[in-house]
Amino acid sequence: MYVKLWGTRGSLPTPQPPDALEVQIRRILKGFFEAGYYHPEDIDRYLATLPMHQLGGYGGETMCAEVKSPQQQLIIDGGSGLRSLGYELAKGDCGHGSGELHILFTHFHWDHLSGLPFFLPLFIPGNIIHVYAVQPDLPQVFQTLFQKPYFPVSLERIDATLKYHQLVPRQPVQFNDLTVTPYQLDHPDPCWGYRIEAADKVLAYCVDNEIQRVSQRDLGADLPLYQDVDLMIMDAQYTLLEATEKVNWGHGAAPDGLEIAMREGIKQVLFVHHDPAASDQKIATAEAEARAFYEKQLIMPCASAHKLHPVAWSFARDGTTIVL
Repeated sequence: MYVKLWGTRGSLPTPQPPDALEVQIRRILKGFFEAGYYHPEDIDRYLATLPMHQLGGYGGETMCAEVKSPQQQLIIDGGSGLRSLGYELAKGDCGHGSGELHILFTHFHWDHLSGLPFFLPLFIPGNIIHVYAVQPDLPQVFQTLFQKPYFPVSLERIDATLKYHQLVPRQPVQFNDLTVTPYQLDHPDPCWGYRIEAADKVLAYCVDNEIQRVSQRDLGADLPLYQDVDLMIMDAQYTLLEATEKVNWGHGAAPDGLEIAMREGIKQVLFVHHDPAASDQKIATAEAEARAFYEKQLIMPCASAHKLHPVAWSFARDGTTIVL
């Protein structure tokens, strides 16, 4: 299973201002010479020493994930990252009007829809685009999105064929060799994560998620979303302190996600939905705080009945790619 994150920012696209980019370039050039490098062939060696937040940063496109197996491709959420994915898809069958796509939606907040009006395959005749959600109002959402005053092109003028599908909570759906099951997340508006299985690999997509339910008992019928998982993509918009100040805002903190991952034996976690108000440095600081929490949990005597497992994890950036 191949997974690519085309957008990892939360709530609002966050492009880097030109003056901030200039400051970053100057800092990198200054560090290059201060480290004793002078020749072009040393550039890659120096850049390899820089942490993510000092080099390219985490990116500013809102949530969009691509999942591929040998027989199937799925897209999850239509945030601003969907625009770039659309350009890539247009290089293949979608560019010739013979593409067939499947897009799953977690919920309908703007940051998970904002890429749709700029998704090139929608405007190429012959393409067939299937859209899925648990929520019954998916057709009305598209009708609203593609109308004035929100967008000048009406839904009736979309050239591709749109097909709507309503998913049943906690009931698996087969997409060739991929099995998809929606489970409810903790969010003020109904929001559904997806467990995606292919052969012996499992992906859990858990965005947007405040992680109010942590224990197995509280998770109840939604516990299978987190069990026997190879890769979990989890909301971590806030630090723990920010999460306590923004209860019922619908977003989580990395330590809460790590608590579930360590208990359930999840092999790898990518944290996403970074706060649009957070600089790359602030995101890196939140990651360092989560790292301290994780390392403390590993050495502390376990007070619960569940063994805590080590987990490979990181804060993802736009373009992060994982092959399971």
